[in-house]
Amino acid sequence: MILEMKVPSPGESITEVEIAQWLVEDGDYVEKDQAIAEVDSDKATLELPAEASGIITLKAKEGDAVAVGEIICLIDTSAEKPKGAENSGKQDSEEVVKQEQPKEEVKTKSYASGTPSPAAKKILDEKGIDASTVKGNGRDGRITKEDAFTAVIPSMGTLGTGKRLSERKKLSMLRRKVGERLVSVKNETAMLTTFNEVDMSAIYDLRNQYKDKFKEKHGVGLGFMSFFTLAVVRALDLFPDVNSMIDGDFQIINNFKDISIAVSGPKGLMVPVIRNAENLTFQGVEAEVKRLAIRARDGQITVDEMTGGTFTISNGGVFGSMLSTPIINPPQSGILGMHNIVERPIVRDGVIVIAPIMFIALSYDHRIIDGRESVGFLVAVKEALENPIENLMNNDILRALEL
Repeated sequence: MILEMKVPSPGESITEVEIAQWLVEDGDYVEKDQAIAEVDSDKATLELPAEASGIITLKAKEGDAVAVGEIICLIDTSAEKPKGAENSGKQDSEEVVKQEQPKEEVKTKSYASGTPSPAAKKILDEKGIDASTVKGNGRDGRITKEDAFTAVIPSMGTLGTGKRLSERKKLSMLRRKVGERLVSVKNETAMLTTFNEVDMSAIYDLRNQYKDKFKEKHGVGLGFMSFFTLAVVRALDLFPDVNSMIDGDFQIINNFKDISIAVSGPKGLMVPVIRNAENLTFQGVEAEVKRLAIRARDGQITVDEMTGGTFTISNGGVFGSMLSTPIINPPQSGILGMHNIVERPIVRDGVIVIAPIMFIALSYDHRIIDGRESVGFLVAVKEALENPIENLMNNDILRALEL
């Protein structure tokens, strides 16, 4: 029996995906639920599992854009599993191809000295390099693909002695879509950024005193994200315009707080959503952050888990960023940027002291958020972080941390 595998719908509003990488070769024997391909949508990169066991026939190439519901491969479920199939896979197949396939210069034996192969000519044309300026190292002086890759564009001045390599790589659908959205945000919103600084001493003291008990009780660490998420929830209550978005001539104000958090995944930046953060405790936020981060790291995050946030928190501090102007995550109207914590001299009660300071930044859409709301929001976040016991814990630390 021949099973037709079609592209499943990764999520609402997604009509096509791109074959990022086949994890198997045409003619391989695959097991049911084995990952056979990675597909890019405009929101995420997802693994595609085999729907049955059998011999696979690929119907699309890497880089092809295929519509949802379109056939991308066939699986012959009546085929018997060949001996040694357990070790089959793309890596093994590539080794066989390398052994059996003639070298580049053998395939181009009909070309004269200094003439590029078709593959080499394509690369040289893309790089804008005249073939006559490239020395061929193939048979009889022919220009191979490797020669084309290592060729350099002639320039004014003297070249160095090291190799000058360039690679042309197609952007994934996810990266292209992210780029389009970021450009549209810059062009279509009145984006402005305001800054402030936070003395993190109170949070440091709380974490140093209770982090071990918290980890022992709940199985997750007491990090900074729970403090920032709950501080944002409080500030959004005080300034609801920051939790709104524009829809044509209308402003949509949300009474719930779905907080998007930017995390780094194997395919780049991903922004999963903490749903109804206003209902979560410190433990609840930390558990959800850990769960979403693991799913993003393992490539298991779904489109639905990254859709529908009302406000975003981005933590560039984990990479060492001192200050940045984060770009709004559309259609949201605000994003809070966290940065690294550095000991700096500050004045406290008329005395210069050294304290752990973090710069924070709020980028917002000035079309619906004015200076009063933006500055007031950031000050509210600062107040909550500098006095978390009163503003986030209702003066009851043990109850707030559920210890």
